[in-house]
Amino acid sequence: MSDDSARKATIRAVAAIVATAALAGLLLWVDPGAYYAWIKAIHVIAVISWMAGMLYLPRLFVYHADVPVGSAQSETFKVMERRLLRAIINPAMLVAWIVGLWLAWEGFGFSGGWLHAKIAAVLALSAVHGYLSGAVRKFAQDRNTRPARHWRIVNEVPTVLMIAIVILVVVKPF
Repeated sequence: MSDDSARKATIRAVAAIVATAALAGLLLWVDPGAYYAWIKAIHVIAVISWMAGMLYLPRLFVYHADVPVGSAQSETFKVMERRLLRAIINPAMLVAWIVGLWLAWEGFGFSGGWLHAKIAAVLALSAVHGYLSGAVRKFAQDRNTRPARHWRIVNEVPTVLMIAIVILVVVKPF
């Protein structure tokens, strides 16, 4: 994919996210109570998108760590990692956080032990996101020092956090 077509794809992705955020804002402004389920759907879509990227990016690192620096494969992985982070993971996390905080306030008044535990787990997932973002920069500069085994282990962290978050939201154990 050329840089021009990649730029156009990124612009389309950003436009779609902006349109979704604008729709969510409009729904909140018009009648937030009537659109709670729609806002929740937007949150779930954003979380699914965020998680898809968070599960895929470390997998790319597993393969990238095993190819020679400067090789054509390495350069391809750099493009894939950068685009995944910028066009999917970052915007999805932003929408998930904004809409999720609104849902926590509107639906639960930020009360409930399960909600506090969920927010803590989402903060941990955001920290993993930050770690992966730093890794994208290191790989882009050919400064990765971690072996593929490290990235295989890191690949499991978002899964464990996701399981905890889903259990907290669905079961509300406390």
